[in-house]
Amino acid sequence: MTSTTLSSGEPFGSWLDDPLHRAFLAREALRQFAFFRASPRESGGFHLLDRDGSPRGGSIEELHTTTRLVHSYALGKLAGVRGSEDIIDRGISCLWRRHRDREHGGYVWAFDGNRVHDGRKLAYGHVFVLLAAAGARLASHPDAERLIVDVETILDRHFWEDRPGLFADEWTRDWTSLSGYRGMNANMHAVEALLAAFEATGHPRWLERAGRILDFFLNRIAPAEGWRVPEHYTADWLIDRDYRGDPMFRPAGTTPGHSFEFARLLLQYWDLRGRPADGAPDVARRLVERALADGWDTERGGIVYTLGHDGRPAVRARYWWPVTEALGAVAALIKLQRNPADEVWYRRLWRFAEAHFIDAERGGWHPEIDNEGRPAETLFRGKPDLYHSVQAALFPLAPGLSRMAMALPLLDSVAEAAR
Repeated sequence: MTSTTLSSGEPFGSWLDDPLHRAFLAREALRQFAFFRASPRESGGFHLLDRDGSPRGGSIEELHTTTRLVHSYALGKLAGVRGSEDIIDRGISCLWRRHRDREHGGYVWAFDGNRVHDGRKLAYGHVFVLLAAAGARLASHPDAERLIVDVETILDRHFWEDRPGLFADEWTRDWTSLSGYRGMNANMHAVEALLAAFEATGHPRWLERAGRILDFFLNRIAPAEGWRVPEHYTADWLIDRDYRGDPMFRPAGTTPGHSFEFARLLLQYWDLRGRPADGAPDVARRLVERALADGWDTERGGIVYTLGHDGRPAVRARYWWPVTEALGAVAALIKLQRNPADEVWYRRLWRFAEAHFIDAERGGWHPEIDNEGRPAETLFRGKPDLYHSVQAALFPLAPGLSRMAMALPLLDSVAEAAR
């Protein structure tokens, strides 16, 4: 391979700079935003959507659905997507008036109509409230600030454990019982939310806490685990290798998808700190390269869902979100330094996504594919999420590693530029 060609024989030049690819990304993001415009319920809150964009039915609404829609459409508003304000406003109102627990404080995981369906208080849910509030603040929503203040108080009072510099995971609704479980996933998404809150407010404590979480998982745990990041821990933050959990939010072992996400967040944090000489880009690259080597299915394509602690595939199901996170992480490495090997992966991932996950006819991404690469529904039904796939399209369009929300181009303009 020379400096002017890729291993595939294609000319070397980054798709991140290519007007045709950028137009594809913009059009794909716009199609996703259009598809999920069907989410609002007439009675307030949001539907989950079926494959064709129709409401799936059912009245239960979970916290992560509302918060992720708010965050995604906040990005949409900043990228000039018309109608985004309605989703943001509806979501912020739903968080404040329905998910917020007026009796005990904090935010319940799920409600059914106006009745609490699942009153657990999860760090995972609360950090997504912070992420939604930070996005809404960047999008100039008038109620975002009070939401930030409220959820910050809850995170400080009930979840943050200052000695390890990490968040605990799960309380009962009335805060009388704290689970002994500790999890990587909630803390990884906490980094995402903390960095967004720092970008929205400038308060340094958000950045400092994100750094402590990243230090634990990426400087202490990952190097000792072959550059993989175990999902589950005991109350004293020892790896719990026997934990089985649930397949959606707490899968056993390690997940390549979370390594990609951690790598991108580490580079965002490093960039926000002024790019110190601390080795963060090398750590990010090790995470990405390990996850690609472990996770890419060489026979079928795509990324397997989970690995055992020895790095061998455990659950070979192929979902959309690990591919979206791989795209974001590889795009971040390309932004840092143009590298032919990274470009090969970036193109391979997008081609696989376009062939198997993107629904070119109706919009949105299929969340799962079967052994033959066709849409399947075993763990996920319908099209449950905008958050992962729309950011895969948006992040490569932003010029840097951090402050993506404020640096997004107007999608209509990018989409039309290559016509």
